[in-house]
Amino acid sequence: MNIDINSDMGEINQLLADGTYEKMMDHVDSINIACGAHAGDEVMMATMVIMGSSKKIKLGAHPGFRDKDNFGRIDMEIDINELQDDIRDQIQLLTDICLEHDVNIAHVKPHGALYNKAANDEDISLAIGEAILQVDPSLVAVGLAESKMLSVFEGLGLATLAEAFVDRLYEPNGTLRDRKFEDALISDPLKASNQAKTLLEGYVRSYDGSRVEIEAQTLCVHSDTTNAIQIAEAVKNVVQ
Repeated sequence: MNIDINSDMGEINQLLADGTYEKMMDHVDSINIACGAHAGDEVMMATMVIMGSSKKIKLGAHPGFRDKDNFGRIDMEIDINELQDDIRDQIQLLTDICLEHDVNIAHVKPHGALYNKAANDEDISLAIGEAILQVDPSLVAVGLAESKMLSVFEGLGLATLAEAFVDRLYEPNGTLRDRKFEDALISDPLKASNQAKTLLEGYVRSYDGSRVEIEAQTLCVHSDTTNAIQIAEAVKNVVQ
């Protein structure tokens, strides 16, 4: 099975400085670049574009709620039209930076609370999808596997990638376990690679051990998870 490995990047200066981003890029197929709302800025975005293109991996936009104080991980109530405009502008900003370096973005993956909200909220998903269409209808929309988000994107005519996570625990209903719980993150490379193995077989075990059917086309390894480089390497070995 040919499956993509992706990682969110361009969010934390320390991960650039200590070489985490560069090392992670050796073990993933695509990266999702923060677009200045929840994290990052134009300098960081350009750095990720240059680094990613030099390693010949796919580049994508990673728009989120405009809330750097909370890293875009807290739900926000915002006018749906304002949200759509903001997401469009975030994607366009990265698109413009890519054009300056003679490369193109391939996909869009929402971040954090925006992603989680879109998984169950058709209006939010529509706003994201319409924003993508306004920038470039050929961009692939990445969303949570088995969620409403993907159905909405597909209904708009967008190509999609169904995503699952190797470093996050799941709820029995197929949503991600909230980060407020101590067991929400998987930082053990062996456990993460074992989750990757089950995902390749079409399912994942939720936090309570129940089986959740998931058909994924891309697996995410967060670059800010403890042992992220080792996890990415272990998952790559499973996927190859």
